[in-house]
Amino acid sequence: MSFHVPEGARNLTHPLLGTTCEDGNNGAFYLASCEPGWMLWLIASDGLGWEHVSVRATNKKRDRVPTWREMAFIKDLCWDGEDVVVQFHPRKSEYVTCHTCALHLWRPTSQTIPTPDPLLVGPRQAVTA
Repeated sequence: MSFHVPEGARNLTHPLLGTTCEDGNNGAFYLASCEPGWMLWLIASDGLGWEHVSVRATNKKRDRVPTWREMAFIKDLCWDGEDVVVQFHPRKSEYVTCHTCALHLWRPTSQTIPTPDPLLVGPRQAVTA
């Protein structure tokens, strides 16, 4: 299991989060989305026992919340296939909104996230696109 960032997409000039590879998995990243015509802004961090990536979609005219496909793309880009990551819906009293169109992926580094039996989601069947 490992957390990794898209090094080639690192934004070195971001006014607050501009970092280099010497900063590890921390910083801002800007890359093409898997959705045509869109770009993704990522902010990645690993510290205090958590790996984290926030994701925002933009097409330079407007921002929007990332699609499921984009979030799955980022999960596969930043974590290995067998890693489990989550999106939290925190207590309202603990909401922090720095950008209204951002979604977040999280993974604790000191414990395994429990997952439900796949049968609780539905029968195993081949998925066709």
